[in-house]
Formats: sequence, C-alpha cells, structure tokens
Amino acid sequence: MSQTNQLPKPAWAGDDLLSRCVNRLIQTKPLYAVMKQQARQVLIKTAEKNGIPWRQNYEALANSGIQQQLGQLTNPRITYPDYYRLPFHAYEAGNLCWQAAFEAESATHAMALRVWKQESLSWPEAQARLRGSFHQVLAAHIAQPVQDILDIGCSVGISTLALHRFYQASQTIPVRTVGLDLSPYMLAVAQQRDENREISAWIHANAEATELPANSFDLITLQFVIHELPRTATVAIFREALRLLRPQGYLAVVDNNPQSPVIQNLPPVLFTLMKSTEPWSDDYYTFDVEAAICSVGLEHIVTTASDPRHRTILSRKPANAMAS
Repeated sequence: MSQTNQLPKPAWAGDDLLSRCVNRLIQTKPLYAVMKQQARQVLIKTAEKNGIPWRQNYEALANSGIQQQLGQLTNPRITYPDYYRLPFHAYEAGNLCWQAAFEAESATHAMALRVWKQESLSWPEAQARLRGSFHQVLAAHIAQPVQDILDIGCSVGISTLALHRFYQASQTIPVRTVGLDLSPYMLAVAQQRDENREISAWIHANAEATELPANSFDLITLQFVIHELPRTATVAIFREALRLLRPQGYLAVVDNNPQSPVIQNLPPVLFTLMKSTEPWSDDYYTFDVEAAICSVGLEHIVTTASDPRHRTILSRKPANAMAS
C-alpha cells in the first residue's frame, strides 16, 4: 500500500497546539492518574467483551509458581536505561513487574482486536491476521533462506513463536530462533508459554548492546517495540542489528503507522489515553525511521502499510558490510 498524499504525523503528536494541550493534561498528576486508570480499564473491557479471559489469565500465572524462575533468567550484568524505568502501559514500574508480565498476553490479543474492530473477528482470528500481515511482507521481499532469527523486544514470546513457526513451516531447513527482552519478568512468562521448547533461547539483554556474536543472524525483528523507545535508543538498536546481521541479512520493523488514517483520526479521548501510557509517543510519531536505518549503514528496502494501523519497514545489511 502506498503512503503518499497523507499527513506525515497525527496532529496530536509532536509540537502542534493539540499535542501540547494533551501533554499539559498528562503532566497534571491528578488527571494523569485518572487517565492511566481509564486507559487500563478500556483495554481490560475490550478484552473481556471479546472473550479474552483477562483476570483468569492473570490468576493462572500468579498461582503457577513462575516467580521462582526470575533469578535463573535475570542477567546480573544488566544496567537498565533510564528510559526503561519510566512508567508506561499504566504500570508504575513499566515492564519490570509481574503485573505487566501476567497481563501482557491478554493485552496483546486485545490490541489485535482494535486493528479490525469493524469486523466480527474472534481474538484468535485477529491475532493470526496481525502476525500474518507482517509475515506476508517478509515472504514477499526475502527470497533467501532464513535459518537464524532474533526477535528483539520479544515480551512474552507471542511474536517470537509466531515468527518461528512461520519460517519453520515455509522452509525445508531447520530454523533457530532467539527471543531477547530487557524484562526478565516477561521472559519468565515467555519461557513458560514455550511449552515444546521451540525457541532456542530466551535472553535477558539490553538490545543496544546484546553481547551476542557478530554476523550471526539472517533476520532480526522489532515487533511493536520502537514506539516505546526514545529515538536515541532506537538508533543504537539499529546499529547493534547491523553488527549482528550476516551480510545481506534483514532487519524488519513493524509498528504503529503515523500515516494511517485510523491513527490520525483517533477520537480525542483515545489518543489522550494512549499518550498517557506511552511516554515516547511524540518522539516516535515525529521520527524518520527510514533515515535512521540508513544512517547506521543498513539499506532501506520497503515501507508498507501492512494492516490498517501498522507499517512494516524492511531493510538489509549490505553484502560488503563488515561488523565492527
């Protein structure tokens, strides 16, 4: 899908008057507390109205004994960046808490439902379409075999498992997939969800400096991650992806599309609630992602609207590039 003849960003993002007014509301602590709680309730109600057992899922994980795995998954060398310690997604501790991890799967399914809210899709159908739309872009532009995959910002592993199964089913060669995240809480849930041990490793690491070997992956994905980051962190991750990719390996980013009519025309209540739980919204919606990709030495291949709310941006490591 073409992205021409559209505004470069929503009016409620950046330095526009509307954006400044929304930001003032969010910076008013009593109002912010109300908005944060409202954003959370909207998500839970969307989920439960559509058959996603939000509270039951939470209770099942909370009573599973999964908390005992945290120490085994935590990398003691990790220093959490300041941006990662900010409240987001209506959690005071961001992703560094069990509540966020226990609710992440339900929230992810609810997010997919919002993409096609005019259609009568069940949540499994919406989730399958969301993942499939991304995989279709990869299939259309990546002709070479993909053997080693890294899913950065893997959260509780929904994106990782779907991507692994897609390539495992569409190729004759075995696929090795690694999920990487900065939250050991999320990784504990991801490991538990991976009942058949399909994923080679769940790694607790900073995506800007993974300490993984250079030239070791054919495909790296960032699925619904960079809208949660300051652009400085995103550029650092792109640079690390360049190091980790084999020559002619691919970096694929799927995330909110600033040019989407759905995103641009969100009702005021919804975009205010969204900004209240996404501290880097203004940075993301005014960020030239393609220029950042090229600035680190990757080759931009295509940007396409892969569904009504999201875009996929595909880039490649040049054949003659050497990892530093």
